[in-house]
Amino acid sequence: QLVQSGGGRVQPGGSLRLSCAAGSGSTLDFNAIGWFRQAPGKEREAVSCISFSGTTTTYLDSVKGRFAASRDNAKNMVYLQMSRLKPEDTGVYYCAIALTSTYESGRFSCSDFRSWGQGTQVTVSS
Repeated sequence: QLVQSGGGRVQPGGSLRLSCAAGSGSTLDFNAIGWFRQAPGKEREAVSCISFSGTTTTYLDSVKGRFAASRDNAKNMVYLQMSRLKPEDTGVYYCAIALTSTYESGRFSCSDFRSWGQGTQVTVSS
């Protein structure tokens, strides 16, 4: 189980940072980590994924250039820095361990997610 923190309410154009930590007795090393969100009445969508080394990331088109995933494996932490937030970024955000991650033809992708975090609410509203 991953443990999330961060989130909250912010005005459009603002910033927030989400954190995702390994639960007691576990580690994030050697696994890519995915970030997801689910808006009210909508299906969950993948937002980002970061490789276990932290050197490779992928993003949902609508958040490219605004969101940045990072990780500190020494601290067993993964972060999602969200900037220039828009009302359509509102939703519950989740992190999860990706059991499978591949890099083919210049494209990084993650799949087979487990150990989901509890979710954290992000509300972007004026």
